[in-house]
Amino acid sequence: LIGKERAKDEINILLEPIKRNTAPAIAFAVKYLLEVEKASPETVLFVSPSDHLINPEDKFVEYVKFAESIAKEGYIITFGVNPYTPETGYGYIEADIKSPLKMENIFQVFKVKKFHEKPSLEVAQKYISTGNYYWNSGMFMFSIKTILEEFKALSPDIFRLITENSFEELIKKFTEMPDISIDYAVMERTEKAVVIPLYIQWSDVGSWDSVYSIYPKDKDNNVKFGNVFTVETKNSLIVGNKRLISTINIEDLIVVETDDVLLITHRGDTQKVKDLVKQLSNDEKTREYVIHHTTVYRPWGSFTELEKGNRYKIKRLTVYPGEALSLQLHHHRSEHWVVVKGTAKVYLENIETGEKKEIYVHENESIYVPKSFKHRLENPGKINLEVIEIQVGEYLEEDDIIRFEDKYKRLNN
Repeated sequence: LIGKERAKDEINILLEPIKRNTAPAIAFAVKYLLEVEKASPETVLFVSPSDHLINPEDKFVEYVKFAESIAKEGYIITFGVNPYTPETGYGYIEADIKSPLKMENIFQVFKVKKFHEKPSLEVAQKYISTGNYYWNSGMFMFSIKTILEEFKALSPDIFRLITENSFEELIKKFTEMPDISIDYAVMERTEKAVVIPLYIQWSDVGSWDSVYSIYPKDKDNNVKFGNVFTVETKNSLIVGNKRLISTINIEDLIVVETDDVLLITHRGDTQKVKDLVKQLSNDEKTREYVIHHTTVYRPWGSFTELEKGNRYKIKRLTVYPGEALSLQLHHHRSEHWVVVKGTAKVYLENIETGEKKEIYVHENESIYVPKSFKHRLENPGKINLEVIEIQVGEYLEEDDIIRFEDKYKRLNN
């Protein structure tokens, strides 16, 4: 999916070798820009989460352009959102509004007095009443030079790793990075932090409560998606997927159906989903629901698990035009492929006899791939290839794959 987006938009996407929170991710990007892109230390970077809803966008762009001029003066900017409700799901920024650093038209710049964790409702109400607290949006802006200076002073472990290693060496040593956010590593201790208040519509869409708040409501104040039928239902978010979701005489609920999980909770409690996921992860009976997604994306396309039973598994494969799965074999399963859209180019090799063949399989045709045969599925066409795959065997997990050739360099995986 990422490769497809990169090709479409002609952008560079840099992925962490392993999850290590936002401070190492930013340091990793800085190292890439300096060494690979040959960026100037004066280059200004804008750091943002990917799940924000911002409106109007053109006004936000004006804020960002203004912030760039402040970043060039050596400050680290954090964007604070003017709070319109006592939200308990966001952190807060306390600003020194009595001594503004700069006032220009709609723009304001204040020194940051303190960062505050997510508060209780009572504390959040107090924050709003004082008028000098803003929601912490998690967006930052700074120059490469400034952030390196702060890493050196405040996070020497991170600074050492990015200065003593080349970019390629850093990839291999990324596991040595501390697991720490940019808030804890730099922002809460730096003397260079300033906040620019945003007077726009903003949501981090970080919970189902956020989804409910941003979408238009029906006459009963409900937000509904998918195949949903309601009777005497009010003030609720209901998200259907494949099945019909029907409700009778409920209020203030969040109901979300996915392929493998159904979530039901009260509105206002969806921040606790993280705690639920942690509990599911720690239970052997439910861990699979957390670590295995029904749809998995690969460089060549994606596959979705449709059904799983004793000694069989059914998947839907989507292969992008011109892409191919690796040349591979499985020791513990055979596969049946039924083409439902497009044309497949299939390579089969019997490793015992050496017999090889290449076959084109068209829509509504099928082919059998025996256990321990080398095989490859390829899409030679101009449209997505869709295949129903039926696996049969005593072991059906994804690690039963031996790769011999792979255009995506996954031979060691």
